[in-house]
Amino acid sequence: QARLVESGGGLVQPGESLRLSCVASGSDFNFYGAYLMGWYRQPPGKQRELVATISGGEITDYASAVQGRFTISRDNAKKTVFLQMNSLQPEDTAVYYCNAKRSLPTQEIDYWGQGTQVTVSS
Repeated sequence: QARLVESGGGLVQPGESLRLSCVASGSDFNFYGAYLMGWYRQPPGKQRELVATISGGEITDYASAVQGRFTISRDNAKKTVFLQMNSLQPEDTAVYYCNAKRSLPTQEIDYWGQGTQVTVSS
């Protein structure tokens, strides 16, 4: 059974930092490096949106709203993806979700974590 578990969320003041982690487990992740890992977020009352992605070869992509403030990284040996969030602002408040995607010849694999709350408020 594949599982993604996020941690590291919390309440911070504007300008502060947080580091999110997402650990993958289960036999589907025996080839963890083949997965495109990503972080998404869902602000209150809004739709889920892409934050950042990182390929197995560590090619990264960021939403314009977080470019230069957030950094995504991964440790394939530990099957973990991280999101370092600096200079947090109230508009970064959201539930942050970890995502794993992999394309196979006959199917698309798409796993989600349960989410971790990030609240930025003074």
